[in-house]
Amino acid sequence: QVQLVESGGGLVQAGGSLRLSCAVSGSTFSGYLMGWYRQAPGKQRELVARISREGTTVYADPVQGRFTISRDNAKKTVYLQMNSLKPEDTAVYYCNNLPGTWGWGQGTQVTVSS
Repeated sequence: QVQLVESGGGLVQAGGSLRLSCAVSGSTFSGYLMGWYRQAPGKQRELVARISREGTTVYADPVQGRFTISRDNAKKTVYLQMNSLKPEDTAVYYCNNLPGTWGWGQGTQVTVSS
């Protein structure tokens, strides 16, 4: 059974930074396209960044230029560096493969105050 453990969230002021981590266990990792998703209150979960097994990255427009996704295949971990945070980035952040076929972890809460 695949386990996803997200960490690194917290409360930060607008303009601040956070680095999220997601450790994967119970599955191979290096061959998967990985993504960071987020779900804000009352909204559907959305994909904000993805990274291929070779390291090619794609970002959703709202986070382009502010977020950076990376991965360490040896550690089976994916990261999300978030800079210049905005209140609208407030959400629970999750990682998963694409298209999200593993069970979801507990996520990590990110709250950005204005």
